[in-house]
Amino acid sequence: MQPLEKILAEAAQAIAAASSLAELDQTKARFVGKAGPLTELLKGLGRLSAEERPKAGAAINDAKAKVDAMLAARRDAILERELEARLAGESIDVTLPGRRQALGGLHPITRTQEQVEKLFASMGFSVADGPEIEDDETNFTALNMPPNHPSRSMQDTFYIEGSDRVLRTQTSPVQIRYMRSHKPPMRIICPGRVYRLDHDATHSPMFHQVEGLWVDEGISLADLKGTITQFCRAFFERDDIGVRFRPSYFPFVEPGVEVDVEWERKDGAVKYLEIAGAGVVHPQVLRNCGIDPEAYSGFAFGMGIDRLAMLKYGVNDLRLFFENDLKFLRQFR
Repeated sequence: MQPLEKILAEAAQAIAAASSLAELDQTKARFVGKAGPLTELLKGLGRLSAEERPKAGAAINDAKAKVDAMLAARRDAILERELEARLAGESIDVTLPGRRQALGGLHPITRTQEQVEKLFASMGFSVADGPEIEDDETNFTALNMPPNHPSRSMQDTFYIEGSDRVLRTQTSPVQIRYMRSHKPPMRIICPGRVYRLDHDATHSPMFHQVEGLWVDEGISLADLKGTITQFCRAFFERDDIGVRFRPSYFPFVEPGVEVDVEWERKDGAVKYLEIAGAGVVHPQVLRNCGIDPEAYSGFAFGMGIDRLAMLKYGVNDLRLFFENDLKFLRQFR
């Protein structure tokens, strides 16, 4: 057998045995690559005589063309086989029932906020809004918290570097802006996102708050207690729900209270969870907003919407609301 015939036979056998494009590329390099036998034969043409060289060169080129043709044919066969396998794996059984379109729904925090707004609207409150990035004066000083006031240390604040701006720590600045642009009487709630450096089962660095403000002639702590109690009974749909008011300190109210609501009852004992801070608006806050505290008084409160949602839906970890777990969120559709 002549060398070329032997090379073609070995090439045909190796090409037919290649089962993938990677193996085929290795076979190609073996026979027609830089170190392949056909390439070596072409390099040896210079050692032949002038009479032998044309005939030998033509035979080698013809053998190389045959190998290239076998490689191309095998490549097409492998590609066709891979396509058929992929199509078989991606086939669709048209007899299967169709997939239903998934239904979306409001996030439980959004749902809770909408319910809170609706209930306070039924009591005559309107909704006010303001920026989430506030200046220090509106977020603190106007609320009776001057620069060196110890109450500032009670709030872990996110400051905007190189400015006097902060991520608002409560929606109270909305009350300040509203009182400075409106005259009494006024009755508003201020829902929105607020930010504090706090993170555990009942706190989040970003959370939702709704604050309320009622300024008019003769407003007292009794009006505050009646309003909060009425809201809690309507929100939780229970006239017998426990609502507890405890004395507390906040620089922007005097007197101040914390509001706890019944969380659960076990063995006759009632467990409470704090949902709000509140009180009668401090006279200095009214003065800071151009309102005469001798003529007007008012009450203010701040509730955590996320806390309300925890109580409403029986969720024991606030962080679940913000983890975007669809299995958890689908429960509230």
